[in-house]
Amino acid sequence: MNLQNAQTAMRQEKIDCWLVHDFQKTNPIMRQLLPLQQFVSRRLFLIVPAEGVPMLLGSKIDQDALRSLPYHTEFYVSWKEMEQKLAILLTRYQTVALDYSPGCALPVTSRLDAGTFELIKRLEKTIKSAANIFQAAAAIWSEEALQAHLEDCQQVAAIKDEAFEFIATNLRSGSPITEYDVQQFIMQRFTAAGLDTPYPPIVGVNANSGDPHYSPTATKHVAVSRGDWILIDLWAKRPGYEYIFADMAWVGFAGQQPPAQHRAIFKIVRDARDAGVAYLQNCAEQGLIPEGWQLDDVVRQHISAAGYGAYFFHRTGHNLGPGDNVHGQGANIDNLETHDTRKLVPGIGFSIEPGIYLPDFGVRAEINVYMDQTGPRVTTPSQQDIICLDV
Repeated sequence: MNLQNAQTAMRQEKIDCWLVHDFQKTNPIMRQLLPLQQFVSRRLFLIVPAEGVPMLLGSKIDQDALRSLPYHTEFYVSWKEMEQKLAILLTRYQTVALDYSPGCALPVTSRLDAGTFELIKRLEKTIKSAANIFQAAAAIWSEEALQAHLEDCQQVAAIKDEAFEFIATNLRSGSPITEYDVQQFIMQRFTAAGLDTPYPPIVGVNANSGDPHYSPTATKHVAVSRGDWILIDLWAKRPGYEYIFADMAWVGFAGQQPPAQHRAIFKIVRDARDAGVAYLQNCAEQGLIPEGWQLDDVVRQHISAAGYGAYFFHRTGHNLGPGDNVHGQGANIDNLETHDTRKLVPGIGFSIEPGIYLPDFGVRAEINVYMDQTGPRVTTPSQQDIICLDV
């Protein structure tokens, strides 16, 4: 968590302080901001001013756990004293950002309970959402992380190519091969390359490729045969919390002539993805910073205009940022599952992965994008044609 980035975002949004509240681990944001080594059993407040050093307000019962933290801490005993001290600490701050989202439009940042919201409201503060502040603290890439991500993207893309060739080699030799075999081949290659992944990749054949979150297992999988449609979605990165996952999805056909419908659907999905990148570039040229939902609309409208809107039942993309999860903690490219109003500011990254998921097959074309000061930078290879296997 980068508090300096958070404070910069607060000043840009004319917010005086960010107030983070936690009670017995109900707010995971607090756990990311504070290096707590012991359990804190009572209500805890962290005040991050737009200028200056953060402060804490915690219970005297938890003083042993809190005194090791790098910030000045005020302690309370009773609930009345807690409210009085909180009011005093907030006296010089009028506009306060809280971990809430109006209408819970963004559940990932809506961590504050209604009662604490009412408590701050009674202090006659102007309340704003901390969504963009949290993004600045948790999702901005360092230059080192960007360079590592670019290298990891090359390795993951090479393993993707090896996986398709692994399928082709087995089919040419007549050796049986399944989705699970391909998945485990990719996992072995990740290990050999020194890459980490929290869960295995997606390898979906025919109808299974039409399920966005399908993943084969040792007991649930199908064989791969000549004439099959194959989707591979894989993600990995080098070890380390600060690094960013390389996450991509490609499709292929076990033969030289994919069916006409498959070719047509692939073109729609590919062009929708590229329309998203073009929109970002156009915004950058005009000095505009779009929000996550706006990019989702651009990509989704392309697929809807082609008549397949009902088969794109997944958000356009997810955040990519530091952490142990493939999905980062910044803006998602989403106006379907949520209305993501977080800004696609320079320094963050995300996937663009439109898809059309039909009953008998699906297509997803996923790339990663990093927003630099001049506009979008695609960090992964972009599939332009279906991979046709020589089998």
